[in-house]
Amino acid sequence: MRLRTGLLAPLTLVTVVLAAAAACAPSTAGRSSSPASAPAAGHHATTMAAPTAAAKASPRKLRAQFEQLLGLHALLAVRLMRGVVAAAPDFVPVASASLQDNTDALSQLVTTAYGGAHGDRFTQLWQRHITDLLSYANGVAGNDASAKQAARTALLADADAYGSWVAEASDGRVRAGDAAAGVRMHVQELMTQADAYAARDYAKAYRIERQAYQHMFTAGAALAKASVTPELAVGLDAPPEKLRSAFAMLLGEHMELIIDTQRATFAGSSEFKAAAAQVNANTAALTDGMGAIVGPKKAKEFQSAWAEHVEGLLAYTAAVAGSDDVGKATAEKNLDAFAARLALYFSDIVRSELPVEPLTEAITMHDTHLTNHVDAYAAKRYDQALQLELDGYQQMLGVANTLVGAIQKTVKPQLPVGGSQTGGGGTAHRRR
Repeated sequence: MRLRTGLLAPLTLVTVVLAAAAACAPSTAGRSSSPASAPAAGHHATTMAAPTAAAKASPRKLRAQFEQLLGLHALLAVRLMRGVVAAAPDFVPVASASLQDNTDALSQLVTTAYGGAHGDRFTQLWQRHITDLLSYANGVAGNDASAKQAARTALLADADAYGSWVAEASDGRVRAGDAAAGVRMHVQELMTQADAYAARDYAKAYRIERQAYQHMFTAGAALAKASVTPELAVGLDAPPEKLRSAFAMLLGEHMELIIDTQRATFAGSSEFKAAAAQVNANTAALTDGMGAIVGPKKAKEFQSAWAEHVEGLLAYTAAVAGSDDVGKATAEKNLDAFAARLALYFSDIVRSELPVEPLTEAITMHDTHLTNHVDAYAAKRYDQALQLELDGYQQMLGVANTLVGAIQKTVKPQLPVGGSQTGGGGTAHRRR
């Protein structure tokens, strides 16, 4: 049996995934003058959780870890490339180290899934991929068309090499051409967003960034499936796994888009608006997803509570940017109230399967990661800021798993024939 996927995994509409998965769930209980260099192994400023050991790794865990790490790779690569383009010498080394940590974690996971020899080959290919992405970013920063073309050619060759690796590592379960096509799409997205960012077309840059994250996150399932027998791979397509994956992608994306918007606050209003637009798009997708599971009325309740949560985080960020201690204190107080409201909402939809208190603590921890992150970023403590980002990203994936487990035990989907009800609307808005 061959899988017609490698890193090429079609991005299914999230509402369709959530609706189908939930329906099958139990119904009972400036420019830099000096080029940036590729990250090197060694001392890293940030740390990531180690993948599960080979003897303990289940296909389900492999999928979740590949999704997490590949999605994060896209975001870290985007931000490193933008740091090079924007000539941010203090940020670039820390961003580079964070991307190297991600590569190390991916390499370890590939070794877990495919064995040591294939893991070593993957590491070589992925390091070259990152080196060539940086070469492209340096070409953009220097307005050097020749350097950009050379890097583009190298990146496309990297994609072909990756395709050959996947075909061999998967014992032919994935076609080399399919896997190479997925990486070509990935590198094209990263190059295009870098060009857009340099041209100050921030709306395009941030829109493509979100697409790149989603494409790489969903590719994690394909890479996990290719590492196991067809019989085990079928289990990774089960409705509970699709539901978990969709929620994890959207909640992880929420965390990372707030990070983007917080950082863009210090870059100017046009970049802030572009980043905030993607936060709104994520809120709309989450609202549609909730509507597919709990119906339009409860989805509207979610949208309102979630919008308050987003606005509270942005209010805190604005206070930090304005050195407004009173504003920060007010925003923190409001965030505590919003966390309590969200916890009550989630506990209600899962019929108290999850108690309010631990839910409140989880949402408050999420808020704390983000408020501490913007404090650190504003003070240019970039190593601390990136560590808080990684910790917060992983925590949100844990929240997704917990919520999905409770939803599958208790929620009977309220779906019309032919699709989900969303109730219309869905974008969060800033309070004035």
